Amino acid sequence: MARAFNTKVRHREFNPDDLILRKALHVAPNSRGKFSYKYDGPFVVKETFSGGAIILSDMERTENALPVNADALKKYYP
Repeated sequence: MARAFNTKVRHREFNPDDLILRKALHVAPNSRGKFSYKYDGPFVVKETFSGGAIILSDMERTENALPVNADALKKYYP
């Protein structure tokens, strides 16, 4: 079972200065329901760690204090 699961897992690598989108994990009480945005961003990768944690900064290079798991990110291609 593990081998079948691992064949479908895509390896994603984020490098510093890559543009990415972060999954919107919050639901606002006045959101637009199923038409609300699924991702926030774009953000810039500031630093990556070996365990999959990534430090982000916004487009003005203001660094966010908390690291984000790589599972909640996807690359952004403008």
